[in-house]
Amino acid sequence: MRRLLIVVLASLALPAAAESWKFAVAGDSRNCGDVVMPGIAAGAKADHAAFYWHLGDYRAIYNFDQDMIKLGKSPLTISDYFTQAWPDFIKNQVAPFSPLPVYLGIGNHELVPPKTRADYLAQFADWLLQPPIQKQRVDPEDRMLRTYYRWKQGGVDFISLDNASYDFDSGEMSWITKLLARDEADPEVKSIVLGMHAALPHSLGCDHSMNETASGEWSGDVVYKQLLEFRAKSHKNVYVIASHSHFLMRDVYDSPYWRAHGGVIPGIIIGTAGAIRYRLPDTAAGMPPERAKTDVYGYLLATVADDGSIAFEYKQIDRSALPAGELGDWCWAENKDPRPRSSEQCSKADAPSGPVTGHQ
Repeated sequence: MRRLLIVVLASLALPAAAESWKFAVAGDSRNCGDVVMPGIAAGAKADHAAFYWHLGDYRAIYNFDQDMIKLGKSPLTISDYFTQAWPDFIKNQVAPFSPLPVYLGIGNHELVPPKTRADYLAQFADWLLQPPIQKQRVDPEDRMLRTYYRWKQGGVDFISLDNASYDFDSGEMSWITKLLARDEADPEVKSIVLGMHAALPHSLGCDHSMNETASGEWSGDVVYKQLLEFRAKSHKNVYVIASHSHFLMRDVYDSPYWRAHGGVIPGIIIGTAGAIRYRLPDTAAGMPPERAKTDVYGYLLATVADDGSIAFEYKQIDRSALPAGELGDWCWAENKDPRPRSSEQCSKADAPSGPVTGHQ
């Protein structure tokens, strides 16, 4: 009896087993997002994700979204479309995640005229003012509503950036510098995850990235090198997730350029939440499908370990997750852009400076 008591007491003294937790992330849900995103929401909830993070481009704005045309009860005028586009996104793409929290990033299509950042802040203030964001401002005295923000959760600092104009402005770059210094000194932060719409420059998908503008190339390179320095000094994990290109590609910063200019940061492009699906760039030649694929819909399910390391699993949405009928069939089979893509020049070790020409 005494031996049994000793065993019981010893087992109680053992530390609790470390628990992992999960979150879901993807971007680009224009065109067919109204029929794809509910499937992503169902998957994220079934996977017990703690939240969903959208990396931008909710509606096309430069043209009617196909799902709104086909689901509408009457023909859309241009004026009606501009008025209804964002409320449509909230109703058909955000609401299905309830009660799961949704964090929103801004994409370039949120700035297609007549839309502006001011319009964006007004429409999505409820999501930009969620308590975790308000309570964890980099500067507690800064009460300005912004399109970029951060929140800490489970040992990870999630940093949602705004490069919807293909660059970081001086205010955002200063904010990033302050935040990285704080995270370096914060023992609670084991990893940082940066989410943004366009990938940082010189990735394997650089033809449709911050390389599209000279200011984007410069400011993106500065931030990338800050991340390398942060990782070297803090020995903490750094991950960069982007969308903008409508396919899945892993290890996007394992490019000749970054291998020759400082090092490789783990990065993924995940733009498969409903937008018209692009061809993979020439840099993806020979990659296995688990690293790069297109003509799919889905999201990343991220599992955060106790040490802060994060594993990313691609969760593909099946045809059965889309509604039956003409719209579901069209989105599944026809929602494709056939134009070829080339990222070889802007990702090579001696890539020339200057913007590249991208797609919409």
